[in-house]
Amino acid sequence: MMVFKVGKLVRAANKARLATYLIALWKLFKHPQTPRAAKIAAIAVLAYVLSPIDLIPDFIPVLGLLDDVVLVPLGIALVVRLTPKPLWESLLKEAEASRDKLPKLWWGAALIVLVWLVLMGLFVWWLVSLFGT
Repeated sequence: MMVFKVGKLVRAANKARLATYLIALWKLFKHPQTPRAAKIAAIAVLAYVLSPIDLIPDFIPVLGLLDDVVLVPLGIALVVRLTPKPLWESLLKEAEASRDKLPKLWWGAALIVLVWLVLMGLFVWWLVSLFGT
């Protein structure tokens, strides 16, 4: 019974830490001294995380959950690497101290829907070219 409670606490702590990193990414995106590449990577990670639609839906076994476990930390690591260390550290401390909330990025959902539509269109085009002749 105690193991269950400890696991629950660890998951809650990890979720809180992820939220802190996402708030730091949002602050980084809005900061005027952030390099352009870091801004683009930060907004891409935020759009993916905050979008109500996943690139790989969660109901697909393994891949649906693995994309969140792998892509998000890799995206955050990329942003941290592209950002000057003093700037990232100051914004991370600011995010830890603040009670800010992240906005809903509906355009992120639109972008994911667009990616799926393009992929479906390419798949249909491939099928037509394969069986149409």
